Amino acid sequence: MTTNCIKFTSEDIETAKGVGSISTLNFDLDITVEPIASSNPMAPTHRVLGRSPRGKLVECGGIWKKQNKDTGSDYFTLTVRDHAFNANLGKAASQDDMSLQAIIPWGPKEAA
Repeated sequence: MTTNCIKFTSEDIETAKGVGSISTLNFDLDITVEPIASSNPMAPTHRVLGRSPRGKLVECGGIWKKQNKDTGSDYFTLTVRDHAFNANLGKAASQDDMSLQAIIPWGPKEAA
């Protein structure tokens, strides 16, 4: 699988499981994502799980569904806590398969 992508089990990302990887200059992480059922609108849609040095699955972040304030369209963001990593999910380059989402990093906003 291409790095910095998540392959979901269906195009309905909000309810699909997925596997992927995130590679940066600071870390290289294989991830599993599992949907979360919650009535809280502020809750993540998925748990992000990575492997500990001993190979155990450990929750390390989440995926949230958000809405673009200008267009009203929905999109998803991903965080990995221990690495202060933030990203948006989007259609992978040169792909028509919406179940394959690219991980598009963005940095934290500078404090004012």
